Amino acid sequence: QVHLVESGGGLVQSGGSLRLSCEGTGNIYRINNMAWYRQAPGKERDLVATIQRGGETHYVDSVKDRFTISRDNAKNTVYLQMNNLNLEDTAVYLCFAEVQVSANYEFACWGQGPQVTVCS
Repeated sequence: QVHLVESGGGLVQSGGSLRLSCEGTGNIYRINNMAWYRQAPGKERDLVATIQRGGETHYVDSVKDRFTISRDNAKNTVYLQMNNLNLEDTAVYLCFAEVQVSANYEFACWGQGPQVTVCS
């Protein structure tokens, strides 16, 4: 079995910072693309940022210059550094990973999502 174990959510004041982590555990051969999504109450799940295995990143416009996605392939872990948080960033943040359990099998895996709440 493969799990994505997330940590780092919490309550922060507007303008503050948080760092999220997501570690893949279990029978992992290799992790390819990784990403962070978020879902605010009553809204759809939205992409926040992606990172390829080689380190190429992509951000949605609303988080550019504030959030940084990074990864440590040796630890099967992806990070999301969030700075200058605002009220609109309040959401459950979900980790996503394309996980290979062997050379021929890849699965799309989701974490359960740490809650990030930004207060004024």
